[in-house]
Amino acid sequence: MTHKSNHLIKEKSPYLLQHAHNPVNWFPWGEKAFEKAKQENKPIFLSIGYSTCHWCHVMAHESFEDGEVAAILNENYISIKVDREERPDVDSVYMKVCQMMTGHGGWPLTIFMTPDKIPFYAGTYFPKESKYGRPGIMEALTQLHEKFTRDPNHIAEVTQSVTNVLQKTVTAKSKNRLTKESAETAFQQLGNNFDFTNGGFGAAPKFPTPQNLLYLLKYYHFTGKTAALKMVESSLQSMAAGGIFDHIGFGFSRYSTDEKWLVPHFEKMLYDNALLLIAYTECYQVTKNPFYKKISEQIITFIEREMTSSAGAFYSAIDADSEGVEGKYYVWDYEEIFDILGEELGEIYTDIYDITPNGNFEGKNIPNLIKTNLESSALENNLSIEGLQEKLEKARVKLLETREKRIYPHVDDKVLTAWNGMMIAALTKAGKVFRVNDYVQKAEKAMNFIEDKLFSDGRLMARYRDGETKFKAYIDDYAFLLWGYIEIYDATFSIKYLKKARELSDQMIDLFWDERDGGFYFSGKDSEALIAKDKEVYDGAIPSGNSVAAVMLTRLGYLTGETDYLDKVEEMYYSFFDNLGEYASASPFFVQSLLLTENPTKEVVIIGSEKDLQREKLLQQLQDKFLPNVTIINTENPEQLSEAAPFATEYKQINNAATVYVCENFACQQPTTDMDKALQMILE
Repeated sequence: MTHKSNHLIKEKSPYLLQHAHNPVNWFPWGEKAFEKAKQENKPIFLSIGYSTCHWCHVMAHESFEDGEVAAILNENYISIKVDREERPDVDSVYMKVCQMMTGHGGWPLTIFMTPDKIPFYAGTYFPKESKYGRPGIMEALTQLHEKFTRDPNHIAEVTQSVTNVLQKTVTAKSKNRLTKESAETAFQQLGNNFDFTNGGFGAAPKFPTPQNLLYLLKYYHFTGKTAALKMVESSLQSMAAGGIFDHIGFGFSRYSTDEKWLVPHFEKMLYDNALLLIAYTECYQVTKNPFYKKISEQIITFIEREMTSSAGAFYSAIDADSEGVEGKYYVWDYEEIFDILGEELGEIYTDIYDITPNGNFEGKNIPNLIKTNLESSALENNLSIEGLQEKLEKARVKLLETREKRIYPHVDDKVLTAWNGMMIAALTKAGKVFRVNDYVQKAEKAMNFIEDKLFSDGRLMARYRDGETKFKAYIDDYAFLLWGYIEIYDATFSIKYLKKARELSDQMIDLFWDERDGGFYFSGKDSEALIAKDKEVYDGAIPSGNSVAAVMLTRLGYLTGETDYLDKVEEMYYSFFDNLGEYASASPFFVQSLLLTENPTKEVVIIGSEKDLQREKLLQQLQDKFLPNVTIINTENPEQLSEAAPFATEYKQINNAATVYVCENFACQQPTTDMDKALQMILE
């Protein structure tokens, strides 16, 4: 039954539009709703979710499409819907409250609050009636409204205590500093939490947590401890074998519901695929194992096919559900495989990909390679490995063609600056490492889109959709876009990207830096004031804005020679000591910055003609290698570096030959025109 539309009908968010015809009289977050709540002295019912969230769909269907629930909400509450991906600032503050009140969080996030936006009750998913040991929404709505109207003193006490606790959550700067020991602590803690049987960290549900893997690769580089690399390889191989990886259309799902990576939560997020693309690419750089290159290329194939707009920007997410059933688009019947592939190929495919008459997921099948050894399978089928892979690829293409005739899941096609920044960084890195210029060009095209559509009067914005740019960008948007700029500079050596990286970081510091205690606030000083100022360092589904900012400012400091950027990172070691001193693995991305600042680094300046083949060979040798401690400035004319890296403008070519300066922690050795010697100096 379709109801007349509510106040969400003019929004651009796919999530809000999913609720625009609910019988609930939803408002978007904004003054209109808050004024109405004050005038009518009604509590606010705040519901936060996102368009590809399975339990958000369940709660919407059970409760927000239900006339009884809507009647109570419309009479007794002002109801507000928020898309957490558009307003991570609102989500972050109220999620913190939910975790304080209940000990856990998640989406849908359900908050009962006063007209002044202060929560007095919080939860996540509520069924319509009480079940699963959870209170029903009908009961909660009735009881909490009664409490709000009849016992204002109790509500005042709760909101006062929430306000007090929130004020204490932003930590003051410590007198103690994070040190190199935190890098060791992070390694030990990740090791303690590692699943040595199945790869990955912790028990089910199991998330890919690529930031752990990116940290361990850097840690391995600086310490040579092979246990760190083994954890990375075990995780990357197990995930790629599991059902969390889409063996037919490629790309990774959000998480696995079991510890073996078999049954995914089928939704696909841009950020997971971007961060995993970086992890597989860097692991290839370290090991040169072609398997990691293959998975990297497959992620890119998926992103190009299913998550890239015609203008070159990247979509946010693909839903887990199609036709109202989770995973329906992705799973297979045993007989269906034979109908598509025929008897001989069907036999090989079902055997290798664990497809059985009884199924491995609710009577259906998720293709996976968890129990498969391809070498043994090739022998059993009297085939070479290459011959077997050819047959499997032929089968995959046929199955994909069939799958594409099914009803496709909903795509959240909004363009988020932060997540696009991540994918720009990932594509660029893959392009550089695999020497595929097309990947770098796709990254540049996406960056052009961001520059064209997501700046408003010089201020970076957070979201673009359907012709509308909205919401002042948050720290995540600045930090992740900065990552994109630095990676494109590293791949192309085009000075304009280094200049833009500096401009963006200067604006980031100006808008978000906490002058008193250091670190970056979540929202800019020109953004809407919420009930608390949030400053996040812990890595969640994605690395925190402060984590990424710390690493990127470190890289930018070494690239440009501007120590101001490194001074900010130094200050952050005091700002976040209380958060990370004991539990460094809560922010492995942040701890990467410690590896970069507490170990020797090399700044390399190469001056020479683009046509110089020896210079080109040296650059390729350097870009092939995993060298997180080396930054490279490469130019034909040092004078062009006056704005981007002024320290290098005085460097000269020797005898018109390509000349390399190798500096360690800003102290430079004698320049050389011998490229082999230069390589040795850089690598020693």
